[in-house]
Amino acid sequence: MAKFIIFSCNFPLIFLLSSFYFLTLQPISSSSLKSLNNNPNFDSEIALFGDAEPVDAGSYVNITRPSVSSSGLLLRQKPFKFLDANLSSPTSFSTEFTFSMTPGSGDGLLLVLAPKDFGSTFSGKGPFGLNGENRFLGIEFDTEMNGNVNDLNANHIGVDVGSFVSLTVGNVSSLNLELNSGEKLKSWIDYVASSKRLEIRLSKLGEPRPYNPITAYGIDLLGMWKNEDVYVGISSSNSNGNSSQISSVYSWSFRLRNIPNSMHSLPVNPRGYLDEHGEHLSVHKRRVCPLTVLAGMIFVTGCGALVAFMVLFLWAIIISRHTVFPAEFPVKPVDFRYEKINVVVEKDADSVKK
Repeated sequence: MAKFIIFSCNFPLIFLLSSFYFLTLQPISSSSLKSLNNNPNFDSEIALFGDAEPVDAGSYVNITRPSVSSSGLLLRQKPFKFLDANLSSPTSFSTEFTFSMTPGSGDGLLLVLAPKDFGSTFSGKGPFGLNGENRFLGIEFDTEMNGNVNDLNANHIGVDVGSFVSLTVGNVSSLNLELNSGEKLKSWIDYVASSKRLEIRLSKLGEPRPYNPITAYGIDLLGMWKNEDVYVGISSSNSNGNSSQISSVYSWSFRLRNIPNSMHSLPVNPRGYLDEHGEHLSVHKRRVCPLTVLAGMIFVTGCGALVAFMVLFLWAIIISRHTVFPAEFPVKPVDFRYEKINVVVEKDADSVKK
């Protein structure tokens, strides 16, 4: 009887300890899953994990908090396949998002693709909260200089495959932009499966899509993942122990495209193609520069003057060949000689007699 009483008294404590144990085994995402509702700036299937929180009545999302070891994730919960049996060609994609990062060092922002639902296992530990993941493609907007992973500087975009050692890097400073200035920036990322080419573009919010990418990389995602389900997310973290950077996302859309092999081009040119919603994808043309127009006018004028000079030169040669000039005869000196002539006049005899 005494034993039963002791067990009864300890049962609530054992239950609480067991519950706490099982809760701590769950990933951080299971207790913090959130979503964005009725926000036209985000796709409807996007969910929030970790420290990612809607701000200002859900108008945008702060992925990280201004604290050490903060991490968050925006995940597109609808996966896709690069090899779809219902389509005649491999799947391509285009995505664009608007973001900002406050000053200071931090891991930055990462657009990540992986052949698994990494939201369900999001631990919030390690860079970008992807501790232990080794099958992923990441486009990293980095604000920290780390020479061990081929960082160019503390203001660059890198392409990572399976690790955070960047395989190619684009210098954001060359665009006169700074990732962690707090200014809103916009990025376009396009992948064409037929040409196996990934292109990344970046500009200030409100400016047109750049004609040239800041960096590009050749990669065969179909060969890597074939017909596996692929998930897409945007992640950020403060894992270096000294950062309190806030990463925010103001809009994000992701579109799948199916481009016939005969229509692909290098570089990526999405004009004339339709996305999965039937919307036309467009590329802003280069803006006309007044100096370029002036240089063109000077060049055309110079070419015209050169052609006119050549015509006049040839005309002068032709005319000179057909012109007849009168012959000139040399004047020779003539010798003159004077002679004295004596004239004798004889009178008539008859006239004398008279």
